[in-house]
Amino acid sequence: MIPRIATDLVRKLAEQFPAVLIQGPRQCGKTTLALSFLEGEYFDIEKPSDRQVFADDIEYALRQFEKPIIFDEAQELPELFPVLRVLIDEDRKQTGRFFLLGSVNPALVHQVSETLAGRIGIVELSPLLFPEVAGHGIPLNEFWTKGGFPDALLAETMEKWRFWQENYRRTYIERDLVRYGIKASPVQMGRLLGLIAGRNGGLLNLSELGRLFGASYHTIGSYLDLFEAHFILRRLQPYHPSIEKRFVKSPKLYVRDSGLLHGFLGISGQRDLLSSPQKGGSFEGMMIEQILGMEQVASVGSRFYFYRSHAGAEIDLIVDRGSERIGFEFKCAASAGRRDWAALIGGIRDGIIHRGFLVNMGDRSFRPAEGIQVLPAEEICRNKRTWAA
Repeated sequence: MIPRIATDLVRKLAEQFPAVLIQGPRQCGKTTLALSFLEGEYFDIEKPSDRQVFADDIEYALRQFEKPIIFDEAQELPELFPVLRVLIDEDRKQTGRFFLLGSVNPALVHQVSETLAGRIGIVELSPLLFPEVAGHGIPLNEFWTKGGFPDALLAETMEKWRFWQENYRRTYIERDLVRYGIKASPVQMGRLLGLIAGRNGGLLNLSELGRLFGASYHTIGSYLDLFEAHFILRRLQPYHPSIEKRFVKSPKLYVRDSGLLHGFLGISGQRDLLSSPQKGGSFEGMMIEQILGMEQVASVGSRFYFYRSHAGAEIDLIVDRGSERIGFEFKCAASAGRRDWAALIGGIRDGIIHRGFLVNMGDRSFRPAEGIQVLPAEEICRNKRTWAA
């Protein structure tokens, strides 16, 4: 098993809260993480033989277990949450009693906010991060190509990787989306995901997507909400430092896992990727997910944005910690010049960020200007200390 960075955060939350929620996409490793160090009773709520334990009297069933209880796909048993609140309130000092795993964000967030607010710690588990696999002989280019889902990344051949991608896509479209009343056919939803993948890293234009797909922008918006809820997509919001100036208001859209993105695009290997017109957006999205994944585990409360003015100045990612803002520019090339870090210098000058990093595919780290550092992508992914301090 590959150790996960989030393990320490789960432990800390379990020492503070009666319940802990671990949420993330299907097959990202939530169950493996929980079972790797938690001692308790495990129930998969999607498994009929496990669900039947709680079919008649949930409270009575829960009181039979002295050890912590792990509920996988907890959102499938909504009646569980009010009972958990009752049991937790009987003894708020008893921590680490219940662990909830889930892959559908809104269902869990709604149930948690209504019944368990203040009683539960929340961890978002991404697919594997590069620092977690770098010591296992997986180079960054392979990780970028295959993505972070464990079974996809560890596939022995690219043919097996393609089989995994196709199965994941079909399962998601034909099972998960159907549960939420999607009226479009699987073929149509696959086409929409392909359209979105083709605009990876670009500004979201609902009207354009609606026109190409043949649906209203309201319908497209509801589909995107669902994709985001299942951790397939990320809408990165723009940073607005002042209401007196004009800034871009639309979010940028990313397929969160680079392997899923490449599957949607029909990219089947490193050679295809490096010759694809989508490689720049793919590299940018992959790096954003790596930085966000490391930051969310290490720093509570950080917020994430991009910056673009109507004059064209752009910073790909801003990590806002409240006390400081760190800017990142990503360049899918081995070299860099002063034009590449010009937006970061302007961002420091205008008070948008306090310091900035240009991340590229080269192998040299240097400081071209005050507050600016050029870093190789592999270095920044391997070691958060290179930019976190």
